[in-house]
Amino acid sequence: MSERFADLLERIRTKTAIVGIIGLGYVGLPLARAFSAKGFRVLGFDVDSSKITRLNAGESYIKQFPNTIIETMREQGFEATDNFERLREADAVLICVPTPLTDSREPDLSYVVNSGQSIAAALRPGQLIVLESTTYPTTTRKVLLPQLEATGLVAGQDFFVAFSPEREDPGNVTHSVTNIPKVVGGIDEASTELAANLYSSAVVNVVRVSSPEIAEACKILENTYRCINIALVNELKMLYDRMGIDVWEVIDAAKTKPFGFQAFYPGPGLGGHCIPIDPFYLSWVARQYGMTTRFIELAGEVNTAMPTYVINRLAEALNDRCKPVKGSKVAILGMAYKKDVDDPRESPGFELMDLLLKKGAIVSYNDPHIPTLPRMRHYPHLAMDSQPLTADWLAEQDAVLIATDHTAYDYNWIVANAGLVIDTRNATKNITVPRDQIVRA
Repeated sequence: MSERFADLLERIRTKTAIVGIIGLGYVGLPLARAFSAKGFRVLGFDVDSSKITRLNAGESYIKQFPNTIIETMREQGFEATDNFERLREADAVLICVPTPLTDSREPDLSYVVNSGQSIAAALRPGQLIVLESTTYPTTTRKVLLPQLEATGLVAGQDFFVAFSPEREDPGNVTHSVTNIPKVVGGIDEASTELAANLYSSAVVNVVRVSSPEIAEACKILENTYRCINIALVNELKMLYDRMGIDVWEVIDAAKTKPFGFQAFYPGPGLGGHCIPIDPFYLSWVARQYGMTTRFIELAGEVNTAMPTYVINRLAEALNDRCKPVKGSKVAILGMAYKKDVDDPRESPGFELMDLLLKKGAIVSYNDPHIPTLPRMRHYPHLAMDSQPLTADWLAEQDAVLIATDHTAYDYNWIVANAGLVIDTRNATKNITVPRDQIVRA
């Protein structure tokens, strides 16, 4: 191994290496905390100057991270900056930026490419660059690596490159970044060794694989597996509804089998950054190799149809009460993509709201974790504040739509004060009321 490799390995093992993290969101910030807690000096980068100002003042913008955590990180040497020239100071640079889809459902790697450009402009010998953003196999080698080698420095000799997919689960205190195994694949043996040693300092277990392509494909497999199985239960929900069968009871019965079955649950649509997006990255790259991923495409069709299905069920329920959707007051409970978090990324709540507004409904919402709707890329027109959850507010609604089953909600109280409840999460499963007051959609 080279002298540069040996020097960087020693800095990692003695925790004198500076860790730079690009992207201080739901992935990057927990990662910064993990390395800070283990004694590394961490330098965080983000293009959002408001985030930088808040972090350097000891303030958090993610609910699961109270200010005390940021203050502790600052005491441990953490610093945030929007000056990307300072990437030169970092010995290891971890890229944790979004990888969304374009309107035509093709990969949007602009955040990764921009990060690569910033790193290349500051690249120096002896640095380790790790991409964590979920993407299609070959991105590290064919997109990021050429940007870095355009500087004239040689990968594996002057600097080192690896891919290690994020596995963050916002709001899940059981599965934090430190106790989830970390898959690592470098472009060569030296890169894998350095990345594995770096992550071993902060996480419970490192799983080495033979290449970045294996690590990239691993992450896509994990999320595609979930996407397809959720599509299956979503389709069964629609079928069983027509048959008068409760899909939730069916799943509860099936999961008593101690082998060969894992429970997945239906919902109003997919949310979060991973499952609604990542499988389409694989579909896109498959087309580059002359193949069509039919399972993925079909699952995508089923899952993206769920918000429309829910609104149709709501319209049917209103129609049974001789009310049209147009002009009806509809309250949405929960705009986060999953329970008990303030994460709105790809939340089906936004599409549900948009569909209702297009049908002429008078829509409001409540979410204890999202007091004001953030500006979303596909729904910039949805500007609204969360309404106080009062008995009067519930009573004046023609329908109350449970989109996210937050623990903070008292569902017995909600049902008692609402005339019609559309439940997409089985949150009211233990409530016995007249049959037509709760519609499970």
